[in-house]
Amino acid sequence: MGEKLFIGPRLRLLRQAKGWKLEACAAQLGLSASYLSQIEANQRPVTARVLIDVMRVFEVDAASLDAADDQRLIADLREATADAPVGGEAPALSEIKAAVANTPNLAKAYLDLHRAYRRLDERLKATEEAVSLDERGAASALLPYEEVRDFFHYKNNYIHSLDVAAEDLSAQIGGGGERALEAYLADRLGVRVVRSGEPDLLRHWDAASRTVAIGAAHPEATRSFQLAYQIAALTLPDIVEAELSAAGFRSDSAAKVCRTGLLNYAAGALVLPYERFREAARAARHDIERLALTFQTSLEQVFHRLSTLQRPGARGVPFYFVRLDRAGNITKRHSATRLQFARFGGACPLWNVHDAFARPDAWLVQLAQMPDAVRYVCIARGVVKPSGAYRQAERRYALGLGCEARYADQLVYADELDLAGPSAPIGVSCRICERDDCSQRAFPPVDRAFEVFENDRRWVPFSLRG
Repeated sequence: MGEKLFIGPRLRLLRQAKGWKLEACAAQLGLSASYLSQIEANQRPVTARVLIDVMRVFEVDAASLDAADDQRLIADLREATADAPVGGEAPALSEIKAAVANTPNLAKAYLDLHRAYRRLDERLKATEEAVSLDERGAASALLPYEEVRDFFHYKNNYIHSLDVAAEDLSAQIGGGGERALEAYLADRLGVRVVRSGEPDLLRHWDAASRTVAIGAAHPEATRSFQLAYQIAALTLPDIVEAELSAAGFRSDSAAKVCRTGLLNYAAGALVLPYERFREAARAARHDIERLALTFQTSLEQVFHRLSTLQRPGARGVPFYFVRLDRAGNITKRHSATRLQFARFGGACPLWNVHDAFARPDAWLVQLAQMPDAVRYVCIARGVVKPSGAYRQAERRYALGLGCEARYADQLVYADELDLAGPSAPIGVSCRICERDDCSQRAFPPVDRAFEVFENDRRWVPFSLRG
């Protein structure tokens, strides 16, 4: 193992679930009780042999012992504590890491309370605004989307049951091309496909006539995806509803949003079946254009699918994926890496994904370093989605994909990078960024004191303290 692996809290939970005392568990693993106690306290890492024994005794795979979820929880908890409504000093990063490692359920409960506070705060502000404007409306229309984002976030953007089912379905269909999908709908499901001239229509399902209309103005990759979505909706509803039931969403709106998200996931897994796509990505060294041409999909579909290759026992390179609009709104965000996205506020302006709007036809590659000293190869590309009508504005997005620099040899985009040279310093967002020397900081981090010097004006009009 290249890095030391600490699995103490997870191992303790596994032992407690079995109802074993420390001595009994140590005997099962062939260890001394004192050695096992040190492992559970994260005072000692596990060796490869101990890890294999743990997997055998508790019948778990290595993925269930991975600390990736801890990184997500640490990032979310750090932002939540910095955003706390009460005064006082925010807990140090070391305290947050200790809380996540030793009391993960308490950390998750804190996050639930923080989300409840944010919802209440948003409702109160929206109500005040509505009253001032003498208007009435839904005060929290976007809240279900945040709940669904959290669902995919903590699933590592991989839904095993749907992914496997969609892969099997793709094999039955014989591919994810438009003709094959249309033939399957007609021959196996009794569904008629029609093309519509409505410029903004992607897909419309008429259950009574068993007809699905798709927008003729859109590219073939988009039409194929919509046909795949319809196939998933008709053939995989039991799996989707089981996932929704297990998620336990608090509102019908969130469940509806997630149902669409799960079917979109299934459609992506159908047109880009897991194992075939993973092998093709590896062979092409993750050349996105080449993969899009091979599978006849859009660039965005490939970007997104690469971020989902986290199947236990057959993982791909762990990527993050993000999509921004021109206002800087993050409309899609997924991460299988240690890089986590801010829940509130904008993204770091030094990140190359923002430059993609100015150069929509270029591939932008950046070697960047986060405040935790982890370096990433960041790939960005602008995309334009045609509107289908002269007076209808085109939709423009910036797509970002990246992985840790240790995977650079598997990326065609990293061939020209000087991996031994300097890297661009970036952060998550100004509101929680630890850097005190950034010339483009928009405002102070919420957990740091700052000082304004009236007679000393710099690029950044304040200085961080503490």
